[in-house]
Amino acid sequence: MTAKLLSRYPWVSTPMIVAAPMRVMSGPKLATAVSHAGGLGFIGPGVKTQDVQGDLEEAAALITKARVPSVFNASPSANALLPVGVGFQLWGDDINIAAATIEKFKPCAAWLYAPSDGQKGLDEWSRRIRQASPQTQIWIQIGTVTEAKQLSKSADKPDVVVVQGAESGGHGRASDGIGLLTLLPEVADVLASSQIPLLAAGGIADGRGVVAALGLGASGVAMGTRFLATPEARISRGYQNEVLRASDGAANTTRTLLYNHLRGTFGWPAGYSPRTIINKSYVEHQAGTPFEELKKRHDEAAKMGDQGWGPEGRLATYAGASVGLIHELKRAEDIVRDVQKDALQRIQSLSVQ
Repeated sequence: MTAKLLSRYPWVSTPMIVAAPMRVMSGPKLATAVSHAGGLGFIGPGVKTQDVQGDLEEAAALITKARVPSVFNASPSANALLPVGVGFQLWGDDINIAAATIEKFKPCAAWLYAPSDGQKGLDEWSRRIRQASPQTQIWIQIGTVTEAKQLSKSADKPDVVVVQGAESGGHGRASDGIGLLTLLPEVADVLASSQIPLLAAGGIADGRGVVAALGLGASGVAMGTRFLATPEARISRGYQNEVLRASDGAANTTRTLLYNHLRGTFGWPAGYSPRTIINKSYVEHQAGTPFEELKKRHDEAAKMGDQGWGPEGRLATYAGASVGLIHELKRAEDIVRDVQKDALQRIQSLSVQ
């Protein structure tokens, strides 16, 4: 299945490294840089669905300017597609705008996540995207075995399934999720007969995580938090500094909807909650400070620029449990190549032993 997956993206080198479609923060520069390095970059959902149109237009211009990647154009079956993907949060995105955007720009993959109506929503989005751009691959992200079972019964199965463990940053399963070590093998067993390649996500930040994921049955990995610490990410430096500073993700991150609500974001389907680095907003929330007061303090912190983040800050710092493995700012291209090199060396070392 790994060979099958890589054949669809001829510029990608092994092991497959994917930059996850983090909302707003994964923009055209990050996505194209990752694809240029031999990975697959995804543009994240925008504040509004129509924002993705501008992002794909910019990505297309960057690819044309840099001739990224040249090997992509050698594939007759895919030469009309952009070598970047795009992600959508189904509960909040507009299917009509999304389909029209994909039809116009033809990204190589569409990553679908968090429908408000379960498998029915995933099926509807999949059909609409396939009608708009038949060559665009459908990626669906799940975080539970139950979702895998529902997916296995679907008449419109995806091309790739992303299995997100509870270690992940961003919005994951709040109460019924579990770590990748257990989740991915069980999902692989459920979907074994479908022959759908699996991508591992959640807590992966270096070559060690890649090797572990491959051993669990994944055909590649998706990383989000690691790519926050890049100059290409659309992220405030204060936020970035906090990702670099934080350690011990088990103690210093938590899943909570508090920061969503402080930022005015409502509407996520039941069962989803983001992982964030703990700061004063959460500490005071746990101590019983009323939401109205927390909101007032949060909005004041938002005027402080980079000082609004950090242990004494109050702004949302969505990040995965892998923060303790991220110590330096690095170009996205270097991350892809360094992680691939590290993983291959570790695989070779294991085979020698």
